[in-house]
Amino acid sequence: MSNEAQQILREALKLPLAERADVASELLASLDEPEDEGVEEAWALEIERRARRVLAGESTGTDWVEVRARIASNLPKR
Repeated sequence: MSNEAQQILREALKLPLAERADVASELLASLDEPEDEGVEEAWALEIERRARRVLAGESTGTDWVEVRARIASNLPKR
C-alpha cells in the first residue's frame, strides 16, 4: 500500500462508525465493473413485467419456506 493510501486509511479510521461504513461502501462500489448499457433499464422492465403478472393474478410466486428448503436440498451435505 502506498504512503498516500496508508495516510488516507489512517484518516478514515478516525471517522465515526457510520461514516466509515459509508466510505467502505463507496470504495467497494467503485470496484464493481461498469454495467453494460441498458442493463439497468432491462432489469426495470423485467421487474415491471413480473409485478404486472402478480397484480393480474397470473403469478403467485413461491413461498419463502419452500424456496429455502429447495435451496438447502441442493447444497452439499456436510
